Amino acid sequence: MPALFEHSATTLARLLASGEVSSEEVTRAHLERIAVADGRLRAFTTVLRDEAVAAARRADEERRRGHVRGPLHGMPVSVKESIDMQGLASTLGIPARRSLVAQTDGGLVRCLREAGAVILGRTNVSQLLLYHESRNPLFGQTANPWSLAHTPGGSSGGEGAAIAAGMSPLGVGTDIGGSIRVPAHFCGIAGLKPTLDRWTNKGSNTALTGQEAVRGQIGPMARTARDVALLMGALDPRRMSALDGRVPPLPLGEPDRVDVSKLRIGFYADDGVFPSSTAVARAVRRAAAALGGRAAAVTEVAPPGLADAVYTYLAALSSDGGTTAWSQLRGGEVDVALRSLRTIGRLPDRVRRMGARALGLAGERRMSRLLEVMGKKSVTEFWRLTSVLRAYRDTLLGFMEDLDLDVMVCPVHATPALPHRMSRDFLLAGSPSMPFNIVQFPAGVVPVTRVRPDEAVRTSPRDRLEKRAARVDAQSAGLPVGVQVVGKPWQEDVVLAVMIALEAAIEGDADRPLTPMCAP
Repeated sequence: MPALFEHSATTLARLLASGEVSSEEVTRAHLERIAVADGRLRAFTTVLRDEAVAAARRADEERRRGHVRGPLHGMPVSVKESIDMQGLASTLGIPARRSLVAQTDGGLVRCLREAGAVILGRTNVSQLLLYHESRNPLFGQTANPWSLAHTPGGSSGGEGAAIAAGMSPLGVGTDIGGSIRVPAHFCGIAGLKPTLDRWTNKGSNTALTGQEAVRGQIGPMARTARDVALLMGALDPRRMSALDGRVPPLPLGEPDRVDVSKLRIGFYADDGVFPSSTAVARAVRRAAAALGGRAAAVTEVAPPGLADAVYTYLAALSSDGGTTAWSQLRGGEVDVALRSLRTIGRLPDRVRRMGARALGLAGERRMSRLLEVMGKKSVTEFWRLTSVLRAYRDTLLGFMEDLDLDVMVCPVHATPALPHRMSRDFLLAGSPSMPFNIVQFPAGVVPVTRVRPDEAVRTSPRDRLEKRAARVDAQSAGLPVGVQVVGKPWQEDVVLAVMIALEAAIEGDADRPLTPMCAP
């Protein structure tokens, strides 16, 4: 019989509801798993052992009295370190923020507690939440449960590792450029970035305070799509709306009521920014084939303007020249993944333009354009960039409407999980996730396959980025690969329905990633 930490959250909810197990038993099982596994993974920044056991006992007592708060009643969850929790500092891995102790719970944490969830602890992040690893001077480096030599991604990588290793059945992350979706892909789990403000973001801290050209979004993470749907549907949007005026009191549709056989699905494996690894492209094609027998139509598509949108996104987020982010690091240790970005941000415009031209002449087209768009902008230019980003939402939505598409399936990241410290100067490999932060569409991730030994190679790399990708691919055999499922605004139920259908369609695949997993 599987240990309690091996069960899916959906199964645990059923066992709790039937009284076959108690919340205290489930909570202690996950705390024991943390004690066994987290010494190697370092996913948690804080484990709330005593508080979690006490909360589980209260949940059990309430259930005995007939008071059940919903499907999360007595269910263990974990929460990303950047989300406020009363009495703790949301440091973002920055030593200078250790004294910023939250006086109240963030909105999502409050809703979890009101729903009866048991919070196990908080999980690790990238410093400043700005790169696809989870390492910082305060809490160290989190490892991937599939390979201790690899990162679980970032910035919600602690969540990804905790869930993939069976240390937590459900988790909460944030996403401004793939920070939920990339860890899900790297760790072989599921996750969802909802439509902007579908869930409250109150108490979700960011390094780019006040920047709203592209805002981050809190969302659920779990081992399966059905578990993600469980967490997504368990929190009342009306309650969130009462706590946070940005959240519409819009009910979430039920994924099980979506008729997938009537949906039209588009797919693509290349976003025009960075060529996908062989295994990543194969995962997209496998997902498209698996859905082909279940949906009304599955068609290869080429969304317009993806590359331009990505570079505009990076231009907008760097409009202050990095002043807001780098001021928080003054006098402290700066992670290696941030050093190049900080250097670029400090370059005078003339020097940066000269560098961009030199890179272009050397055949480094991508790096040239990246250097060209980064750096400080005038207010007028920032407003122009924001206008371009808002217009792209209409462009992409119009593209889906013209082709009568309900969802699109595509890569999450250009490669599988990165070896530690390889995210430096590799920002553009995360381009497949960025457009859906720009347009604020819901986007989920489903684990589909693992890298085969003969796929751990990238032929004829053309520039420094592709050479780095070749080094990543060469160390990727056996790692999990996910795909992204993207829907229209406010249609999380459709996205989740397709994610669940895809899981069911590939259930018999021999190379489907299975968790919990913890590398020796």
